[in-house]
Amino acid sequence: MPADSPILIVDDEPHIRRVAELSMRPLGLRVLTATDGREALDIARRERPCIILLDHIMPVMDGKETLRELKSSPDTQDIPVVIFSARGQLARGQHHGFEDASLFITKPFSPSQLRKDIQRLLGLVLSA
Repeated sequence: MPADSPILIVDDEPHIRRVAELSMRPLGLRVLTATDGREALDIARRERPCIILLDHIMPVMDGKETLRELKSSPDTQDIPVVIFSARGQLARGQHHGFEDASLFITKPFSPSQLRKDIQRLLGLVLSA
């Protein structure tokens, strides 16, 4: 993974994208955003992000379908995906359909905790 790989944030809610983006900026990486799964797939194939933060429920293509597409493509299958969800069942460990996700973040989230979680995950990815 190139050192200049961006972080990709995918959420249909503008305020969530903005808070997540502002939370990631201190990590020193470029931050790209998408509003749905289709747009995310196009960006992921073109930009090869180092990590993708992906909303669970979105129009056009939801998080589950987007994750399945990402993990089935040789170009994107190795990118860690973090799932954002306001649904409590994911936070409680009910991950049916999301088994390939690297981490689950419950909305609303703490920006500083999100940054710490992503920084830890990136440390694991970059050291592998």
